[in-house]
Amino acid sequence: MGEAPAVLVDHPENGHSNGVCVKSEPENTEITVDVGDRIFLIGGNHERNNFSIGVQIYDKISNNWFSPIVLGTGPKPSKGYSAFVLEQGRILVIKKGSPRNDSIWFLEVDSPYVREQKKLLRKEVVAWSKGVRGNAEKPIVISGPSGVGKGTLISMLMKEFPSMFGFSVSHTTRSPRSMEMDGVHYYFADKKVMEKEIKDGKFLEFASVHGNLYGTSIESVEAVTDSGKRCILDIDVQGARSVRASSLDAIFIFVCPPSMKELEDRLRARGTETEEQIQKRLRNAEAEIKEGISSGIFGLILYNDNLEECYKKLKVNHLLLIAQNVVMF
Repeated sequence: MGEAPAVLVDHPENGHSNGVCVKSEPENTEITVDVGDRIFLIGGNHERNNFSIGVQIYDKISNNWFSPIVLGTGPKPSKGYSAFVLEQGRILVIKKGSPRNDSIWFLEVDSPYVREQKKLLRKEVVAWSKGVRGNAEKPIVISGPSGVGKGTLISMLMKEFPSMFGFSVSHTTRSPRSMEMDGVHYYFADKKVMEKEIKDGKFLEFASVHGNLYGTSIESVEAVTDSGKRCILDIDVQGARSVRASSLDAIFIFVCPPSMKELEDRLRARGTETEEQIQKRLRNAEAEIKEGISSGIFGLILYNDNLEECYKKLKVNHLLLIAQNVVMF
């Protein structure tokens, strides 16, 4: 399935790109989803009560708004929404800031069931169904060279979907940078202690990078999955290869910089490394990019030449994963 662009909109008369359109305001949260000759407005000012999300339809041919008959028990209004157009005339709607068991819904707009109800009722019809997730929440492995923006992309994803993701905090033997906190950004470990735990089989993957040990403990991944969230692992290519070879069934994503010059500029802008360290990271980055693209490890490769556009692609991939792992109830 191709990428579905997400854009900010005001009203359908002002024009839309095809795909998913998201708008969020403090007291007027709505999303508009473009499906063929119609735009479905979900939420927003037309909500008449606090018990269910409202739905309106804008017909681009007649240039008219109308309210359909809404079948099924719909979700309660939320602080915000994300959406993705699926096959079989369905829209996947995710409620932001909602509990895990109330976050995923389907709006059927042109499914066989809805078409049948239209004939029977001789009215426009949409139908809500609740999504129930399967048990297999595959972890997501995100890799890429230092300075490519992996951490920023992960933070954006977790901020938008806080009830769905948990971050696996890695261990490292390097010294913390300014503003880094132990147990939040990394577990900063003594090298001898970490080497012993690696020998004891307590790590899912580990690697020596820039002269320091980095690794993901089995315990840190289990802590996330036990909480019912999808685990995100931010690891390098060496670590990704180790995870790929393990028994862990994961999804692998590689993030590339637009160019080596842009990557160098980003590393220098951080102001956290010496010239020698920067040159070492750049040498390692060239090797990582080559392996990341050609190794066959990664099912999705993103180019972070524009942060917002790169995040949209990452988010669309996430919505597709959800759609593959839920059933309508």
